[in-house]
Amino acid sequence: MSHNANHAVQGHGHDHGGHHDLDALRQMGFWLFLITDCILFGTLFATYIVLHNNTAGGPTASELFEMPGVIAETFILLTSSFTSGLAVLCMNRGNKKGLIGWLIVTVLLGASFVTLEVTEFLKMIDEGAKISTSAFLSGFYTLVGTHGLHVSVGLVWMTALIIQLSKRGITKTTRRKINIISLYWHFLDAVWIFVFTIVYMMGVM
Repeated sequence: MSHNANHAVQGHGHDHGGHHDLDALRQMGFWLFLITDCILFGTLFATYIVLHNNTAGGPTASELFEMPGVIAETFILLTSSFTSGLAVLCMNRGNKKGLIGWLIVTVLLGASFVTLEVTEFLKMIDEGAKISTSAFLSGFYTLVGTHGLHVSVGLVWMTALIIQLSKRGITKTTRRKINIISLYWHFLDAVWIFVFTIVYMMGVM
């Protein structure tokens, strides 16, 4: 009897190890994705810094940027990073309701951010500041637009997770996914702080 039980435990341990390797691989894949994303944003920032004075006689940053809106966007995104942190805290305590609740708040905040950004873009385009107007605007729309696209992807991803959580609850798999989306979200927050400083603050100074 004890021999069988021992054998079962060993078998189980082996199985667990394989699963663990897969998790480690997924985690590594996500870190690689983040590193390539850092390179992507680094390139976009570098391009923007090189081009930001090439306004081709078109509108300049200080003429275009409306700081109250940008400050509102920043506040919303920073708050969403905080609420995504609260979601992870709830998850670690096994509080499914709290986890889903804070994820929904995070999604709503993220959606507000994207809405404000799109509104800002449309207003600028309406004022004749199109992506093709100048090298400065090409750099601006590409950099800020890429970040906005990342936020939008995060929102779709988070919404899918909320649906998965409501069906399956907190499992090892959903836990891993929540940790990853939370990291991704904090990363986008960090990128936005650079956007705010390099693009907007330097633009209006």
